[in-house]
Amino acid sequence: MFLSGRQTEILEIAKAEGRVLVEELALRFSVTPQTIRKDLNDLCDGRVLSRVHGGAIFPGGTENVKYEARRSIAAPEKQAIGRAAAGLIPNNTSLFINIGTTTEAVGEALLGHHELMVITNNINVANKLRIFPSIEVVIAGGVVRGSDGGIVGEAAVDFIKQFKVDYAVIGTSAVDADGALLDFDFREVKVAQAIIANARHVILVADSTKFERTAPVRIGHLSQVHTFITDECRVESVRATAAEHGVRLVETSRRQN
Repeated sequence: MFLSGRQTEILEIAKAEGRVLVEELALRFSVTPQTIRKDLNDLCDGRVLSRVHGGAIFPGGTENVKYEARRSIAAPEKQAIGRAAAGLIPNNTSLFINIGTTTEAVGEALLGHHELMVITNNINVANKLRIFPSIEVVIAGGVVRGSDGGIVGEAAVDFIKQFKVDYAVIGTSAVDADGALLDFDFREVKVAQAIIANARHVILVADSTKFERTAPVRIGHLSQVHTFITDECRVESVRATAAEHGVRLVETSRRQN
């Protein structure tokens, strides 16, 4: 496809930051939001960007979006997902929370809970929960990934296998149309698989942009979780897979309507 100079620059921004927003681009280029929306529509029609509410994301088929950029992608949706997941977790229980910006939103929503034991390989979650005396935080050992504070590797896998908990909250980088759960880092995937295997109830949290992305490493399948919380599921094959395997599908946008 032919790109104008402005569209080329928009694409480069999206590659660097993971996401671009209409209002920010309009200010940056001193044009109207309608002009930016046309640029984004052209880029999405050419399949170099994927449209999301308020802007577009770089799909990142072979590389992960930077952590700070991921935090800003669908932030309100992640907060709503976090609240919904926390609402399913009772007091006086044990749970795993793994790596991811959406799982971090769940951690924030748990701050009002009491008598929790939280086992995590996410330094950001541990740091937020550690100051609350009613929440006991147990952190996995292993290699600390500098990009996002995730703890990965065989040591973390062995540590997780020592527990059998009531709940697990897991995230994923992508949800394929056939229900496959995908990620980028093989070491992280091994930890997530151990978490799934050692929890009685697995809650998958993933906003709807995850349906628009892909990643090379398979964590598992939607059929291995018990509850899937997202803002909106527009992929009918995923909805059908959840129904077929008895997975409870919670869509937070529908709760608000």
